Amino acid sequence: MQRVLVLSHSKRALMPCHPARAKELLKKRKAAVYRRFPFTIILKNRADGDVQLIELKVDPGSRTTGLALVGDFRRGKRTIFAANLSHRGQAVKDALEARRSFRRSRRARKTRYRAPRFLNRLRSQGWLPPSLRSRVDNVQSWAAKLIRFSPVCSIAVETVRFDMQKMDNPEISGVEYQQGTLLGYEVREYLLEKWARKCAYCQKEGIPLEVEHIHAKSLGGSNRISNLTLACRACNKRKGNRPVEDFLRNNKDLLARILIDSKTPLKDAAAVNASRYAIGNALGIFSLPISFWSGGMTKSNRSRQKYHKDHWVDAACVGESGEKVFIHPRHKPLLVKAESRGSRLKCLPDRYGFPRTSPKAQKRVFGFQTGDFIEAKVTKGKKIGCYQGRVAVRSTGSFNVKVEGKVVQGISHNFCRVLQRVDGYSYAVNS
Repeated sequence: MQRVLVLSHSKRALMPCHPARAKELLKKRKAAVYRRFPFTIILKNRADGDVQLIELKVDPGSRTTGLALVGDFRRGKRTIFAANLSHRGQAVKDALEARRSFRRSRRARKTRYRAPRFLNRLRSQGWLPPSLRSRVDNVQSWAAKLIRFSPVCSIAVETVRFDMQKMDNPEISGVEYQQGTLLGYEVREYLLEKWARKCAYCQKEGIPLEVEHIHAKSLGGSNRISNLTLACRACNKRKGNRPVEDFLRNNKDLLARILIDSKTPLKDAAAVNASRYAIGNALGIFSLPISFWSGGMTKSNRSRQKYHKDHWVDAACVGESGEKVFIHPRHKPLLVKAESRGSRLKCLPDRYGFPRTSPKAQKRVFGFQTGDFIEAKVTKGKKIGCYQGRVAVRSTGSFNVKVEGKVVQGISHNFCRVLQRVDGYSYAVNS
């Protein structure tokens, strides 16, 4: 069960407490809510307290990174907090490509000349593309939050290394570097991520899956990663060495999707490879002991304890301390999604790059900013009720509030109060 993070009245991190204990402290006014996400309370009359050892564990991924706080109690190691952090690397890439297209179109028009500057910029040592740098910054930002709000004494990071050359061409000759102990693990784990842990033919999940050749080796197929997929035992047996076109002749849509998905590039694996050392270096600023562990050990720990596959579960199972860690069956992780803090554009452009709105007058309106998490208690009018969600400000003072996927329009700023300022992330609780 997810614990509540606790601060003393001097803002020193104390041991996280049970939600029932936090509720009691808030009810007796011995504590106040300090932060909504992650939920943190601050004690009013307590300055210090005993703490146990807490380890921050990180399972980096190209799209989602798992985070977990594991405490060392008398009854053993227990997961006290967990979160799945979704990155916005693709959104960063798309935004940069849009900016580049606008600038290139300007150079071909009869407007103010904009000189190209892409040849006179130096890259610092350890430079990463912005889409990868955003992943590293997200992990560092959330590690800083958890270290600030809990007594973390060490950090454990999983460093998965995908052998790109071996995955793309298993028949490579020469030095036998590709015959390492993680060879089978790397290929299988990549296929599980690529095919969403489902049988490619019947779409069943939660069952044992086998690595299967799309074009059978007996018919000239290779062991290249683009020719491999996952299939359940029944589908693998029914297909045998038949051509995939013959096996799926009655399902043209599925055949087309499998042939397209098999050509999916290895960009996710490349992203993990490129950023794994950068994440370790970024976490080094906290001056805490950091240990690095292989993905093979993480999977072995999770499999032996029969936990389901998830990023935050993998994070809890990282390293030697993950060999025997208790995860409550009803533990619900916090779902964190990286969002932009707002647009850098002075105004929105049309598809040709010309401004279609007037420049923004101000970022904050009546003390509110777009993206703030607010509570609106409307006492009169057509929208009487209580609303909690993200706000979109308007210069008129009539705001829009996004509540559970729906937008409530026309809420006056007089009925609103800020619960948490925008911090570049959106939050939800896994159901």
